[in-house]
Amino acid sequence: MEWLDAMRGFTMILVVSYHVAQMGFVQSEKISASLPFLVLFRMPLFFFVSGFLAYKSREVWNADYFSSLLWKKLKIQVIPALVFMCVFIILRSRMEFFDTLCRFMRSPTKGGYWFTWVLLQMFFVYYVFAAISQKVRSDAPVVLLWVLALMLYLSVNMPHEFGKYWKTPFFMYSSVYEFFKFFHFFVMGNLVRRNWSKVQRLFDSQWFSTLVLIVAFVSCADFFRWHVFIGEYANISKTSAMYSLLIIVVMFFRHYQDSFTKDTFIGSKLQYVGVRTLDIYLLHFILLPKLPMVGQFLDSHSPNFVLDIVLSMSVALVVVYFCCLVSNVLRISPVFRQYLFGRK
Repeated sequence: MEWLDAMRGFTMILVVSYHVAQMGFVQSEKISASLPFLVLFRMPLFFFVSGFLAYKSREVWNADYFSSLLWKKLKIQVIPALVFMCVFIILRSRMEFFDTLCRFMRSPTKGGYWFTWVLLQMFFVYYVFAAISQKVRSDAPVVLLWVLALMLYLSVNMPHEFGKYWKTPFFMYSSVYEFFKFFHFFVMGNLVRRNWSKVQRLFDSQWFSTLVLIVAFVSCADFFRWHVFIGEYANISKTSAMYSLLIIVVMFFRHYQDSFTKDTFIGSKLQYVGVRTLDIYLLHFILLPKLPMVGQFLDSHSPNFVLDIVLSMSVALVVVYFCCLVSNVLRISPVFRQYLFGRK
């Protein structure tokens, strides 16, 4: 599925664009025209793709396979993130190294490097249910996992009941809060892959795409403008917008898959970014430019969605280019290639 690698590359560019606007332009999320919109589907899409690719129909689950796979993921997800986090602190932080490192580790977002750590937790939980699913020869355990993941996600949006727990040491160091927020998208991606033939027929039906587009418009309109659902209930329109926007992106890349092959300019570039997502994610925090004057201009002329997106994505493409360049230099070393990027 070449279009899937291209979509993963597009998602990585969205992630970098968001961080350019947030950290580089220092835009206010309450004023920015792009930040609140991008945040709705950039990370959900990333975890969806991770779950989609996690399913392997020919896997034979046993103790040896489980332990070897988990050890492989541990090396890829944890060691590189810790190394680049330390490099980021040395090169970009103005505070004392160990103070900053401790502050990052105590934060659920780990100074931005939370993704790989949370993804490792997702793989661990998923592998258990995948083994059970293979044992019983049914997708029912994975469906149950999705329902449980949705229940955990709902708990994140109930601060009155659970808010006192989110700032305890366990939740801060483990980043479980981020796990709760996004795990259901990972499992959804996995279920879509398991039932891909049926999902494709659904995508090709006359009514489904129209319905999803309408749901996305109404959900976004309510979340940003109408506010029919308020307080904790605002999560209804937000979640609906997240799922519908995610599905629209997947349908778009699949529908126009001929435009995203390696034989096309945009397809080859996006696929290249797609297979280097780990490298770019680890490096882009270090290479983000500081341009607060751009954010001040955009905030003072908001809403200006097109200009906001164009500027953040333009800078993001430059950052992605240099991330790939630095990655290629580091990959000259077999040691760095193996232990920083998981490639032998």
